[in-house]
Amino acid sequence: MNFLRFLVLFFIFSCEDNFQEIQNINNKNILPVGVTENLKLVYTDSAKVKAILYSSLNKDYSNKIFPYSEFPNGIKISFFDNENNETIVTSQYAIMYNKTNIVDMKGNVIINNHDGSELKTSQLYWDPEQEWLFTEEKFSFINVDYDIVATRLDANRSFTIFNTGKLDGKVLVDDK
Repeated sequence: MNFLRFLVLFFIFSCEDNFQEIQNINNKNILPVGVTENLKLVYTDSAKVKAILYSSLNKDYSNKIFPYSEFPNGIKISFFDNENNETIVTSQYAIMYNKTNIVDMKGNVIINNHDGSELKTSQLYWDPEQEWLFTEEKFSFINVDYDIVATRLDANRSFTIFNTGKLDGKVLVDDK
């Protein structure tokens, strides 16, 4: 009989307190504060169009502790420079973190620059304030001077500053 009491007490005291997890099941903060379908967002500066973002679905989680906007069906962004040249960025999924303004793009990320250069990767981070791109994933980059495949990218938007990890391919070098 003592053994049975011991066993019952053991099971009672070994149970986990899952009350917090049960409360989180009905937590309304899991839901987005807003959902937008067929989004077209135009960014202008001094009455000039600088960028246009397109997405079939946007979920706004600005009600979270670390707020973000999610684009579960992907994005297409057209950037315009001072000469109105267009650079197009696409991905199958994207998330923008409101506090840091970092954009994380995943799934078939492609940048087609107005000069004919093209970058392809599976994931790319974009810092719009610094106009900086970076990834630790494998990528390919093709332009007039380069035809490379590499791992790790750290570059400015115009690819005039371009740092990589291990690379393979063709690079045009100036002997000066």
